[in-house]
Amino acid sequence: MSPSSTGPAAAPVAGNTVAIKNFAFSPATLKVKAGTTVAWTNQDTDAHTVTSAGSGGPMHSVALATHATYSYTFTKPGTYAYLCTIHPFMTATVEVT
Repeated sequence: MSPSSTGPAAAPVAGNTVAIKNFAFSPATLKVKAGTTVAWTNQDTDAHTVTSAGSGGPMHSVALATHATYSYTFTKPGTYAYLCTIHPFMTATVEVT
């Protein structure tokens, strides 16, 4: 039941929600304005985290069970790379302007 895509999967998408499904963050690149709160919702049966890549990043969720949500408010412009620490191949970015 996924909507049809109008471009490549990595195309930046505006909005404030990220789905965690099929062991991937969707969209892989999210563009938001500073001050936006982004919410991630785990739609997989496996647990996932939303954790900033590298040290000192702002995002550190607990392991999210199915249907659990994690939110973070981006206050400063920049590119925020993140991953699931349980499944490190799951990576994505939030671009804040």
